[in-house]
Amino acid sequence: MDPYKVLGVTPQTSDDDVKRAYRELARKYHPDNYVNNPLADLAEARMKEINEAYDMIMNERNAAKNGGSSQSQQGQQYYQQRQSGTGIYAQIRSAITSGNLAIAEELLGRCPTRDAEWYFLMGTVYFRKGWYDEAQRCYTQACTLDPNNFEYRNALNNLNMGANYGGYRPMNSANACDCCGQLLCLNCLLNCCCGGGGC
Repeated sequence: MDPYKVLGVTPQTSDDDVKRAYRELARKYHPDNYVNNPLADLAEARMKEINEAYDMIMNERNAAKNGGSSQSQQGQQYYQQRQSGTGIYAQIRSAITSGNLAIAEELLGRCPTRDAEWYFLMGTVYFRKGWYDEAQRCYTQACTLDPNNFEYRNALNNLNMGANYGGYRPMNSANACDCCGQLLCLNCLLNCCCGGGGC
């Protein structure tokens, strides 16, 4: 696969234009645009290809700027691992895509480092489980570690813009006093409405 063809650019295209092309494609094919859509799997595969192509181009360009051929080789090796599905992050993405969140969590637990991709994938696991506060924390950390990654920022923005998801929110859970207060109010309403003598 030619990463330049995937993004519709050439090796002579400036970094800014490469980023612009990437953002446009990412907006078009982001999985959130294909929820409950029969094309969801195709869009997700296309999004993965777009991300990998962008990573490969930028890794090569950064290595060239730093004058390090070994860094370029490492970037290409990382890309090839993701492309072939042999890298651990590729395995985790595959597990998440197929709904095997327990396997994804287990693989994430084995990762020796906690880089931006790790936090993004952990946030995605939390998001899929409905643990939105934890997902937000991880997405925020991913964006802090890699602020130029459109996929990470898009995930965080979508989470922040989504109204009440209604999922598990461990940081905002109700306490015993809240439950007692609600029961007292309900009891009062029932007494008043059902002729129980008033409050």
